[in-house]
Amino acid sequence: MSAEFRIQVAPEVVAAVNGEKLPAPAVETRGLDAWYGDFQSLRKVDFSAAKGRVTAIIGPSGCGKSTLLRALNRMNDLVPGYRTSGEMILEGSPAPTDPAGVIALRRRMGMLFQRPNPFPMSVFDNVAYGLRLERRWKKHDLDEPVERALTRAGLWEEVKDRLSRSALGLSGGQQQRLCLARSLAVDPQVILMDEPTSALDPIATLRVEELMREFRDEVTIIIVTHNMQQAARVSDVTAFMMMGAGRAGELVEINSTIDLFNRPSDRRTEDYITGRFG
Repeated sequence: MSAEFRIQVAPEVVAAVNGEKLPAPAVETRGLDAWYGDFQSLRKVDFSAAKGRVTAIIGPSGCGKSTLLRALNRMNDLVPGYRTSGEMILEGSPAPTDPAGVIALRRRMGMLFQRPNPFPMSVFDNVAYGLRLERRWKKHDLDEPVERALTRAGLWEEVKDRLSRSALGLSGGQQQRLCLARSLAVDPQVILMDEPTSALDPIATLRVEELMREFRDEVTIIIVTHNMQQAARVSDVTAFMMMGAGRAGELVEINSTIDLFNRPSDRRTEDYITGRFG
């Protein structure tokens, strides 16, 4: 690796994955192509995210990272003119494509966006929202799962005395953790994160990253990030994507974070992480 390389993989990541055989994939794609109208955004993407691990997707702007992420829970299906071909596998079985199955799929995959998006309702009702969609609850029966989700998201002690107040009154970092609690409340198998800390200050960013590491073994996390240092801090596996001249987004390399940042197998990966382009 070139002497220009300066990104260090976090010691806890090294310790966690050193010599470890990754679990079976929680979600994977095989030969995934994606188009927005006539524009092809993804080309033959073979991607996998190991169950109970953190997988980061890095690459320059416009390379298809967010398209890949949103293809996993079929959120892009809501975009006019969007279409895909190829396979998506969830827990070893083909992901559903019928309308009812897609709704169920999205419930199994929580999602955090670049900017926090709490609903204009109370803190309690934000967390309980997904639970109420699944079945009817008596309000007092929701108290325990709401508290559990807020505790897992590291937010309970900060909001336990303001559960009935508007979630819009929370700070940006608290709002993002509230959105995480809202996802966790329904026990998702996978949480998709699209630049989840890009609008947060460094302290709030650190707290979200700490939570991601704490959830290791409990839930599969897939994070799109422009911040290579963040990928090195939190992920077990990193995927590098890029788009060539006139070419759709391609997955160039996917490997353990340790190997991808220190021993990349593709020259394009090395050029990107050492700053020669991107």
